[in-house]
Amino acid sequence: TDLRVGQKLELECWADKDIGAFWIHQDKSGKLHAIVFINSISRVTFQGNQKWSSRFEASKHNTVYYLTVKSFTPRDQGKYFCVMNLNQMLYFSPATTVVAPTTPEPTPKHAPGGHSIFSIPAERIQEDLNFFCHIFIWVPLAGACLLLFIALVITIVLCQRRCSGCFGMQPIIRTQSMQGPLLKSVSVF
Repeated sequence: TDLRVGQKLELECWADKDIGAFWIHQDKSGKLHAIVFINSISRVTFQGNQKWSSRFEASKHNTVYYLTVKSFTPRDQGKYFCVMNLNQMLYFSPATTVVAPTTPEPTPKHAPGGHSIFSIPAERIQEDLNFFCHIFIWVPLAGACLLLFIALVITIVLCQRRCSGCFGMQPIIRTQSMQGPLLKSVSVF
């Protein structure tokens, strides 16, 4: 795709599942730059754990993930990938190569602050993973514990009603011969 400087670049990534997606840019030198992560509930996180970017826009509709370069510059040349993590496997979309008309590209320097540009906010990813952990592990586990507790209570109540001899409580009945008075004695523990 050839673009002029200042034009808007719009990319889309179609997915089979609604699991979230990363947009990654590989510049002409081969260096990877994480642009944005869009989770399954359309929450967008740009580089540096930011909710917005002056250079990019990102969104999601159903299972289609969108990335827009607001104003194309020579540093935006390169390949763009949509990456998804499904069952601990990374899936890369086919690369979309974007170039500007033949103009010399300024030599990029290091990232601001000396930090790696390729960093997805770990706190945000951990937050999303914790959410799924709570839903798929803790909620069914809590439900199973509740059912077991209810079954235990029902068992104890039915046992006490049905059998007064449960738990070692046996009545003792003694009788004497017909000549003497009838004596009944019941011991309860």
